[in-house]
Amino acid sequence: MSQQHDRIEQAISEIKAPLMAMDEDAVSRLAAEVLAARRIVIYAMGRELLSLRAFGMRLVHHGLDAHIAGDVTALPVTTGDLVIISAGPGDLTMAEAMAGLVRKAGARLAVITAQPQGAVPRAADSVYVIPAQTMANDAGSSSILPMGTVYEIAMLIFVDLVAVQIRESTGQSLDDVRARHFNLE
Repeated sequence: MSQQHDRIEQAISEIKAPLMAMDEDAVSRLAAEVLAARRIVIYAMGRELLSLRAFGMRLVHHGLDAHIAGDVTALPVTTGDLVIISAGPGDLTMAEAMAGLVRKAGARLAVITAQPQGAVPRAADSVYVIPAQTMANDAGSSSILPMGTVYEIAMLIFVDLVAVQIRESTGQSLDDVRARHFNLE
């Protein structure tokens, strides 16, 4: 096997491990929270935001009222809404401030994290733990993937599985989902 193939195998193994270590009901729990919400707002920073923006798009494809915090089209958050924050390292000043604003608005707060003991997850109504390396704990790591890459990619897979559960729970077909895809490409 080539060095490239060895690295691919190692990267896939590193991403698979935290997904397999998650609570077995995490996908169904987050899907249920999303479906119970009037509106879903997503917040994260950096590369974590890139993963969750993809999830926000999937939610819209499934006919849900989903927004990215800070986007010019984001609507107000209030009671009955769900805010999903990714705080991989657990303690992020901006995410902690956002959690406080969510509480003040009366919305539910779901946090996806690798560090459940952090301030942001402790403020949440529900916590989804992806036990993966982040920038907060990558010193001396033997991972082939740098900093928080394992967490970010594992989170993308996790939330895509949540989208699959939502589609199945709502009885939508792939054609239904495709019909809501942007058409000016």
